[in-house]
Amino acid sequence: MLLALDTSGDIAVSLLALDGSVPGPVLAALRTQEQRRHAELLAPMITQVLADAGAHRGDLTAVVVGTGPAPFTGLRAGLVTARVLARALGVPVHGVPSLDALAAQAFAAGVTTEGEVLVVTDARRREVYAARYRAAGQNEGPDVAAVDGPLVERPDVVATTLAAGAAVVGPATALYPDLLRAAPGAPTALDPAALAALAMTRVARGAELATEPLYLRRPDVTPAVTRKRVTA
Repeated sequence: MLLALDTSGDIAVSLLALDGSVPGPVLAALRTQEQRRHAELLAPMITQVLADAGAHRGDLTAVVVGTGPAPFTGLRAGLVTARVLARALGVPVHGVPSLDALAAQAFAAGVTTEGEVLVVTDARRREVYAARYRAAGQNEGPDVAAVDGPLVERPDVVATTLAAGAAVVGPATALYPDLLRAAPGAPTALDPAALAALAMTRVARGAELATEPLYLRRPDVTPAVTRKRVTA
């Protein structure tokens, strides 16, 4: 069995059957739109997904995790959880950029057959994370390749520099519909099953799937550069 999770936006967890290197059907899944309590909610969600499928942690043979981009705290919670769980079980952990998986999900949904896809997600601070993709079919399975990005930018800038001729998909389309209009049938949330499928395609062709986080900008809170003087 394969556990796939993503904390780049919503907290989403899926458990899938695994036939060799090919993900099978989803056995159980959970999602919450909570944007702040990733560290608190993720572990119980994993436990619940396993229970819903009648499975145990020892049944897992791999873990897949979205590497962002995303705000610091939520993304870190997902990556740390995936790494710790995989290490405890002695199974591999594979990281896939969350924007890549949304693009693959969009191509699989047929939002465009010959064109490119622009994925946009919420970066807060009235900005979006964005990347533009083309389909990149491989013998091992469908894949995507970035044409531009990923980057973090204001939605109006993304609309004028990246959106022309692309099918726009992703959760930020709901936040800025006048600037980034969603393509018909466009996915608005990442399905961990798409994350798992893309990971296994890349593993099959020998790619190294690191779990380094993709933040794109510095954390909101940083240590002070200088120490304050203490006076008696």
